[in-house]
Amino acid sequence: MKRRGFLGAASALALSFSLSTAAQAQDKMTIALVPGLTTDAFYITMQKGAQAAADALGVELVFQGAPDFNPVTQVPVLDAVIARAPDAILIAPTDTVQLIEPLKKAHDAGIPVITVDTFIGSGVYQTGAGDGDFPLSYIASDNVLGGRMAARALANAIGGEGKVYVSNVKPGISTTDQREAGFKAEMAENFPNVTVLETQFNDNDANKAASQLQGVFARDSDVKGVFGANLFSALGAGTGVGQAGQTGKIKVVAFDAPGSIVDNIKTGLVDVAIAQHPAEIGYYGVVSAYAHLTGNSIPVSIGTGFTIMDASNIDDPNVAKYIYSE
Repeated sequence: MKRRGFLGAASALALSFSLSTAAQAQDKMTIALVPGLTTDAFYITMQKGAQAAADALGVELVFQGAPDFNPVTQVPVLDAVIARAPDAILIAPTDTVQLIEPLKKAHDAGIPVITVDTFIGSGVYQTGAGDGDFPLSYIASDNVLGGRMAARALANAIGGEGKVYVSNVKPGISTTDQREAGFKAEMAENFPNVTVLETQFNDNDANKAASQLQGVFARDSDVKGVFGANLFSALGAGTGVGQAGQTGKIKVVAFDAPGSIVDNIKTGLVDVAIAQHPAEIGYYGVVSAYAHLTGNSIPVSIGTGFTIMDASNIDDPNVAKYIYSE
């Protein structure tokens, strides 16, 4: 899979210094942030980063979303946000295709759109090609790279050989699709003695992910590892390992780092966690929207970093600060 060309986070930070030091005489700007869901620690942390930027820039941040990651529930929220006519919309689309037309309503109404965490269409914007290329920018982790990092971590944990599988949400979610693709590509290219079994899709249900782990173990008792491609997949897989009595034997690499990841790593349910930096995503989202609204140009893509957590560093304050807010 072709990777997007990200502007590094350090370069993106320079945006905040290129802005006017004071807003021009005008009504207070309103920037809306529509998360993938409101109850996930990842998006709560993103909101805090966005609010920090909003406070620094003197703009109003509106945080409004649905309680679950689903286009059926996200679209009505988006429609309500558009009706409020904010100056800009930051959104984590819950489907690469189904959110294109709803977001076109905002675009057609003259409201700039920036996608955060997830994307619509191909995620490559402002090219003049494709129905979903109208957002100004995509701000997120490089999820293909994150999947590759997970593959390397899991391969090392199992000694470079054996059976593993991916616990994922469902097809059609840009971020988790890319993580799975990166994971499989890395295994195929660099770990020929690792066999990747069929992906298990859990519909963002940790209990289902736990049951699926036990099902895979029943069919392939020599399975050695699992990559949880998002928060609920990882927590569910870790729980399933414990329920199967395989703690320490089936290695778990988790994507995302909620507060519970500390105990999961210390008890051995999870071996490695790859933490995104959602506060940076929210911060750069607001900064980029403000830059555009004040007449500055912004990059079409901004990439944020990762922090790898395991038993050797989970108590390090410089690592622990990237655990998501609850």
